[in-house]
Amino acid sequence: MQTGLYIDGRWETGESEIENRNPSDVSDLIGHYAQASAEQLDAALDAARRAQKAWWAAGIQKRHDVLMAIGTELMARAEEIGRIVAREEGKPLAEGRGEVYRAGQFFTYYAGECLRNQGDLAESVRPGVEIDVRREPVGVVAIISPWNFPVATPAWKIAPALAFGNAVVWKPANLTPASAVALTEIIARQDIPAGLFNLVAGPGRAVGQRLVESRDVAAISFTGSVPVGRGIAASAIANMTKVQMEMGSKNPMVIMEDADLDLAVACASGAAFGATGQKCTAASRLIVHEAVHDAFVEKLVAAAEAFKVGHALEEGTQLGPVVSASQLAQNLDYVRIGKEEGAELLCGGGRLDRPTEGYYMAPAVFASTLNDMRINREEMFAPITCVMKAGSYDEALAIADDTDFGLTAGIMTRSLARASHFRANMRAGCVMVNLPTAGTDYHVPFGGRGASSYGPREQGSYAAEFYTTVKTAYVAAGAPA
Repeated sequence: MQTGLYIDGRWETGESEIENRNPSDVSDLIGHYAQASAEQLDAALDAARRAQKAWWAAGIQKRHDVLMAIGTELMARAEEIGRIVAREEGKPLAEGRGEVYRAGQFFTYYAGECLRNQGDLAESVRPGVEIDVRREPVGVVAIISPWNFPVATPAWKIAPALAFGNAVVWKPANLTPASAVALTEIIARQDIPAGLFNLVAGPGRAVGQRLVESRDVAAISFTGSVPVGRGIAASAIANMTKVQMEMGSKNPMVIMEDADLDLAVACASGAAFGATGQKCTAASRLIVHEAVHDAFVEKLVAAAEAFKVGHALEEGTQLGPVVSASQLAQNLDYVRIGKEEGAELLCGGGRLDRPTEGYYMAPAVFASTLNDMRINREEMFAPITCVMKAGSYDEALAIADDTDFGLTAGIMTRSLARASHFRANMRAGCVMVNLPTAGTDYHVPFGGRGASSYGPREQGSYAAEFYTTVKTAYVAAGAPA
């Protein structure tokens, strides 16, 4: 496997390297991975600018065929590449396999979008004039992706970028370089112009900052934290660069008194603790009607304690380790903060010993929490969820809506009227009824409100709003072809 950078159609070594270790077993050295220099980033940007024009000229059938080939190979190799994801990120193998397969579906979906990229004809208010409206690529797209979904998140950015005729410079997260290399190897084997796709890894403060400040970049798609996103937006505005950002969340799930409690517990625990809580759609605030509060909490604690926490590649593991030592330290600090704020820790919240040395943590449930506590205001990215009590639907909705974020929100109820009211009045980009807050489809838009998102939506046909620009052409009837 390559451990370098991919620039202008060639694999390269970097000016330095980082060490990549398995969070399930820190004695397992996955490899050393290259870090780009400023000069290498500039070379990637130059190559991308040149290659983009050739890619756009290649036409829709060519783009369709390339994306279809990438997606088909990802799905065929889901087990193999999913094992890489599990080994370096820590999610159970089943989740890693599913992530890679879903990444393949993004590419095959956008292969179809290549052929559906149609324009519009319009009548002019002036006699003898025809109007043609069509979408064209923006140019060079910078993609900055996180470590928690190291194949799927870049796939849902790279696929539409290429489908709509753009070139890509991708800066992946340094915690998951092996997954980035695996995806790049598949893309690099395609019949595409040299420089169309570039993998440029490096620290955010150097490579990332230079990338977002570049005048060669027409658009930046970023997924990560709110502070980093704000910094990117501030840097991008100097060049009027188009920006799309998916950032933090603090997703609520409302459990009403008429809910199916077993279903509610299954949805809440899966959404809160799946992927070890390391996902932007995790249900970290559970707002429970007082009539079923105690029964729900009892079942939730039992579910949390039943999760099998272990090595990501071990058969039967339901929760792997958290991704790194620093992430584990932050998680444990939030447990301390919750206790100091007066919340009641009902289970979990501590580091776990396993046969291999890794960053294992028991899923935690806090009760007796208030919505102004830090554990209910700040994104923790941890297997921690907080329960709040509400006396009515109106109170539950008000609590759910009282957040700086607005990515996903859910309600568990048998009432169609309440479900409909919640869908209409919850301030969130994605609303789930009798489903986990996590889990979204690739053919429809994804994104949030408030501090969760900025710019056009990702995924589905809505991605065209970001990855293209609209051109309106006026043609006098009878003008020479």
